[in-house]
Amino acid sequence: MPKRGSCLGCLGGCLTKLFILAVIGVVCVWGLTVVMYPWALHIGGRSTPLLYWHGTGSVLSKDGKTYPLYLMFFPGMPKGSTGRLPLDGKRFRADLQGVGYLCVAPGNEERMDVSGSMYGAYSNATDNLFSFRLLEWRKPWANYYDRGFFDMTGMWRGQELVLDRPNEQGHPFKSGMLIDHATVTLRWADRSEFDAACRAMAPTAK
Repeated sequence: MPKRGSCLGCLGGCLTKLFILAVIGVVCVWGLTVVMYPWALHIGGRSTPLLYWHGTGSVLSKDGKTYPLYLMFFPGMPKGSTGRLPLDGKRFRADLQGVGYLCVAPGNEERMDVSGSMYGAYSNATDNLFSFRLLEWRKPWANYYDRGFFDMTGMWRGQELVLDRPNEQGHPFKSGMLIDHATVTLRWADRSEFDAACRAMAPTAK
């Protein structure tokens, strides 16, 4: 006769095996990412074993308006380096992706899609050039392409990411807001710090 509880025992054993396989899969993906992007282990003067960096700052637009920003980025899926021209004398090294939140009014945060590129060294990001495009977030199944965006480019200065390359372009958001020639200094911070800065943002004069 089958022993009582044998079904539960089998289920428990299967779940344990699935968990172990999932852990092995995560470790393998992490290891492969480190091999491809060793610079991601140490970003902005910090140890980043989870292979991403996040920080906050205030974006300054050409018109003098400022907008609190939260930015998180990590190595992106490779798109190939064919046709990628050097930027400021530095060679293309990696694609970047991530997520951002832009405070457009007190307590009003707008999600942004983040893409970008890194130029410079392969193993160390300290002296590399980082270029980002922040796009209006596209909702799932939304079929529109004329999204607002703004570009920012710069380098690390100590533990701050200073995106201050001049004359970076922008495109109007659907609301009519235009952030052009944007610059920002980002420092390591959690999302909660950005949320607080957004709530305390001074109303923009019309």
